[in-house]
Amino acid sequence: MTTPVRQTSWLRTIQVVLWSFVGLRKNSESQQDIEKLNPFHIIGVAIGMALLFVLGLIALVNWVVAQPTGL
Repeated sequence: MTTPVRQTSWLRTIQVVLWSFVGLRKNSESQQDIEKLNPFHIIGVAIGMALLFVLGLIALVNWVVAQPTGL
């Protein structure tokens, strides 16, 4: 009995994580991805994207607060 070889690209892992962030995905496609992808890659990419999202929100808030009020 051999274990399946998990060889996918980082780009595919990023796509899967982005789809999971959006939440629009068929269950059958998710199961196929789970079988093919390395779970450590998924966790790493997800943490990185969540960090980028939070830093982007912080930058956006700082930019909005720094704008002069013209009201």
